[in-house]
Amino acid sequence: LSVNMYALTGHKCLELAFAMSLLYWADCSPSPQDDLAPLELQFHSLDFRNVLHWKHPHKAVKNLTYSVQHKIYGDKEWTNSEHCQGIRLLECDLSQATSDPREWYYARVRSLSSEGFSSWVLSHRFYPQWETNFSPPQIKVTVTGRIISVQIRPPRTPLQGQRGSRIRVTKLQKLTFRIYLIHNDVEEEVYETDSCSKELVIEGLRPKTTYCLQAVSVTPRSGRKSLRSLSTCISTH
Repeated sequence: LSVNMYALTGHKCLELAFAMSLLYWADCSPSPQDDLAPLELQFHSLDFRNVLHWKHPHKAVKNLTYSVQHKIYGDKEWTNSEHCQGIRLLECDLSQATSDPREWYYARVRSLSSEGFSSWVLSHRFYPQWETNFSPPQIKVTVTGRIISVQIRPPRTPLQGQRGSRIRVTKLQKLTFRIYLIHNDVEEEVYETDSCSKELVIEGLRPKTTYCLQAVSVTPRSGRKSLRSLSTCISTH
């Protein structure tokens, strides 16, 4: 019996020695500087220009830089985000890395100072098609007698097509456009067109009258609206 107790005691001693060695290793190894971790990661998206923003950590440190990585939801490997390694800015444009509006994405950021790296801080799961906002369309107005013609130009994304020109948002997202006709600061008519229509013709207006027009982009599924464009005013003949 005394031999078995001795063997048990010896086994426990080995466990204790191993645990202490782990604690010593943990104390001596470099640890992430969590008080230097960036704060409040948030995607801001307008016309599929997808920019990740964050804030400085609470602890003030000179020469703090940031590095960003991104990945598609479900992927195991992270990718270093181009132009966003060792930067001092508090934002990173990830439009090219998140160019498919129907994919889910993650991003993460960590800081580096003379004290070492912070832990990685993860963004929320980002879905461009749901989260992007849109600018109002540009409008060009001409008049013939008592008829006003409105040319409608959808906003453009930062992404480039095969010919090098920026892709219209309507290539990636279905939109409708509302045109507001205003006279004497009173809204008289509201016209709505789909994204395939490039021109709206408004007839039967009063002669020698000044009208102002404003435009809005609308996402049909969600009903989300852009801000109104600046007023464009013109007088009938």
